[in-house]
Amino acid sequence: MRTPIMAGNWKMHKTAAEATALAAGIVEQVREVTGVEVVLCPPFTALGTVAEAVKGTTISLGAQNCHYEAQGAFTGEVSPNFLLDFGCKYVIIAHSERRQHFGEDDALINRKLKAVLGLGLVPVFCVGESLEQREKDLTFDVLRKQVLGGLAGIQVQDPSRLVVAYEPVWAIGTGKVATPQQAQEAHRYLRDLLAGLWGTETAEGVRLQYGGSVKPDNVRELMACPDIDGALVGGASLDAGSFARIVRFQ
Repeated sequence: MRTPIMAGNWKMHKTAAEATALAAGIVEQVREVTGVEVVLCPPFTALGTVAEAVKGTTISLGAQNCHYEAQGAFTGEVSPNFLLDFGCKYVIIAHSERRQHFGEDDALINRKLKAVLGLGLVPVFCVGESLEQREKDLTFDVLRKQVLGGLAGIQVQDPSRLVVAYEPVWAIGTGKVATPQQAQEAHRYLRDLLAGLWGTETAEGVRLQYGGSVKPDNVRELMACPDIDGALVGGASLDAGSFARIVRFQ
């Protein structure tokens, strides 16, 4: 049985003080929730304060990105070791905004995935197609390329070591959301791809998230899909009440 995982990606929002207040509000509103793993992914500058805010709770800490090297002359970058130092369990890798705005390709993403897995962090590995690609019926081709390229040379036997997030680019921050049928179809395809890499047993244990304009009023029908195990939440995670309602989808 896969435990649902709800992660809030705060992107480039919230000062350290604002992040502390938001984290405290979420802690207060989800403290009675069981059977769901909650992850908060604040900006790098707020990791320390959010770590303190969630200490002693069941909420996990995640980061939004990292470099593939543990240390070195990489001005402005953040080592995965730094994330471990803050107490991070998760790190988002290959978010569509990293692919689109910062030129991250499958080869770079593969290096990052190998690095974080090697250090014991759990990557939230993002994949998804653009609107143009979907309209050209290329969704599965894109997902296949991104999955096989990103996971090239990687062996995962413990399904708890990886989360895969399907985030159709056309649904991120647009207010559009994939229909449950569209989302389930993509998630099933992703699970089948993982089965081809590592076998059915491992693939069936990997948690798959949906990301793309997830809100309190659509999360329940998305979570009713058999292969959707959680959500990677953007804008709706910036409000404690909204995010708490998503966490309490049942």
